[in-house]
Amino acid sequence: MIIRTDFPYGTTHEDVRIPLPDGVELYARVWRPVTGDPVPALLEYLPYRLSDWTAPRDHQRHPWYAGHGYASVRVDVRGHGNSGGHPGDEYDARELADGVAVVEWLAAQPWCTGAVGMFGISWGGFNSLQIAALAPEPLKAVVTVCSTDDRYDNDVHYMGGSVLAVDMHAWAATMLAFASRPPDPLYAGDGWKEQWLDRLEAVEPLVHTWLSHQTRDGYWKHGSVCEDYSAIGAAVLAVGGWHDPYRDTVLRLVEHLPADRVRGLIGPWSHQYPDRGLPPGPAIGFLQETLRWWDHWLKGVDNGVMDEPLLRSWISESHPPATVYERMEGRWVGDPAWPSPAVAPHSYGLQGDPVLVASPQHTGLDAGRFFPFGNDGDLPPDQREEDAKSACFEFPVGTGGRLEVLGRPRVTLRLRMDVPYGQVVARVCDVAPDGSSTLVTRGALNLSARRGRDQAVPWPVGAYEDVTFELNAIGHAFPPGHRIRLAVSSAYWPWIWPRAGSEAGWTLEPAGSALTLPVRDPSAGAAGPEISFGPPEQSEGLGVVYPATLDAPRPERLVVRDVARGLWRLEVDPRYGGTRLYPDGLEFTEDAEEVYEIEDGDPLSARTLSRWRIRLHRPELGWDARVETRSEISCDEGGFVTSNEVVCREGDEVLFHRTWERRLPRAAG
Repeated sequence: MIIRTDFPYGTTHEDVRIPLPDGVELYARVWRPVTGDPVPALLEYLPYRLSDWTAPRDHQRHPWYAGHGYASVRVDVRGHGNSGGHPGDEYDARELADGVAVVEWLAAQPWCTGAVGMFGISWGGFNSLQIAALAPEPLKAVVTVCSTDDRYDNDVHYMGGSVLAVDMHAWAATMLAFASRPPDPLYAGDGWKEQWLDRLEAVEPLVHTWLSHQTRDGYWKHGSVCEDYSAIGAAVLAVGGWHDPYRDTVLRLVEHLPADRVRGLIGPWSHQYPDRGLPPGPAIGFLQETLRWWDHWLKGVDNGVMDEPLLRSWISESHPPATVYERMEGRWVGDPAWPSPAVAPHSYGLQGDPVLVASPQHTGLDAGRFFPFGNDGDLPPDQREEDAKSACFEFPVGTGGRLEVLGRPRVTLRLRMDVPYGQVVARVCDVAPDGSSTLVTRGALNLSARRGRDQAVPWPVGAYEDVTFELNAIGHAFPPGHRIRLAVSSAYWPWIWPRAGSEAGWTLEPAGSALTLPVRDPSAGAAGPEISFGPPEQSEGLGVVYPATLDAPRPERLVVRDVARGLWRLEVDPRYGGTRLYPDGLEFTEDAEEVYEIEDGDPLSARTLSRWRIRLHRPELGWDARVETRSEISCDEGGFVTSNEVVCREGDEVLFHRTWERRLPRAAG
């Protein structure tokens, strides 16, 4: 990592409030180059509290952009951090309209040329695309990292039409904890408490809404730019990582947006900016790469950025299973179009007799984290235990050379069910000669969604049907002597929420079933220029201190088995940040834990639990605010049962305490 202080421009920064048409003001931090000339503006727009939670990350990149001649602006979404107003649903119409207003306000400032770019990772990448689809005139370009174009089938709520238990639960609980945090009196002023209490009265657990829309209806179509790619007028640099759940979006964007204003980049990374150096690497000079994008689209510099291949992808070499990789071996490849003429489907027919697949309910405990962040326990371990609970089909890699896969594998399965509902999960694994099994990619299908994610069609009991679905995209090389393993299971907890009756499983008829891999010609592009990136650069860090604590850290992922009860329990510490001390005097403590339980043979025993404990302390102001939340989900014959609780204190005084209990019918999912 190169820490830069020798920028072309000196920099300055200030905190401002951006007025909205309804009178609400959004809190913003603006870094600008020291120059008498107007410059383009870059916007990152998030609910994640710029004065504390994202401050270390913000400081790595916003001053860097300012030092290279841009006004770089970080804004808190309405109802979050030190912004005014009430928190809403994710990406709701109010948030997007506010974002358009911010873009137009930036363009109108005397220090701005009138040209604006947006960038962000995850939430900020989502709303960058969504605001680009609203086409405010000043917005010329976006850089969207680890984001999605499809809020239903490629987000944290549903997967293949099934409730994504692991993050439907965890993310709803996380956002409840975020929305319940107070403004900071150092920045919000003396009215912070009244603002906090007003905000808390408007808080509503988002899980109520998400579980009320179990098929791909109008609620999910809102904000899904895949509904109309032509609405996006800005140029788009789409970035993802093979260990991020949103990477398929990059492929769809380069396929559907005009080639003269889109480029795609997929590396080996997790859910992180590619310059941060968090596993898996290698990290790249991502800020320099985005600077080329901004210079071309916001300053009109002819720098060759659009001469790059439409899609640059990392092909990972085969690697033994591990829960973390500091660096992965592989190579960069470029494709001038997508779908690529260098990629062709290669089908493997399944062989053998019909097989009943009734996976144990705890199949999936070795799935790894849905959102890998670069922690030690994020990625899936050796898959042999999972494979033993699945029906497996293997295909040897011949001696003629390596087999490179780039894109989305597809499975076609001929199934028979004796119950009306069920799920199927397919995993592709790389099996080494020593028998170790490395997860390459996976996909899932709720069998009631087999005719479309917008409908729930019960299975005709006792009948055979063919179902086809895609797995997540991947770039991976299988070496000679290895085996490609397709493992299919009828359960995948805690990723997929089971349904009553699903324990019966289904019968798979290999005849007529197949795995299709997108195989890339390894020699394609060999005559072209080598794809390379500079070393990662960042601006000087904020200087946050992460003190050691007396408490021993919990395991990141702990599996507990109660043999007598037949109960399996997964305990997760998401490791979002812990205790940290900020240069402005803030003492910040954050602790979260997630629990997932299920019993053998009983899909209705599935239960999730999340607890958050947050303390924000400013000794010099005598300010001591605490937030505690507890969230639970279970499911019975009638539907989902949710329970949420928020307790907020100033010192030892309880200022707010509320609980919510909801029963939500299970119509699909």
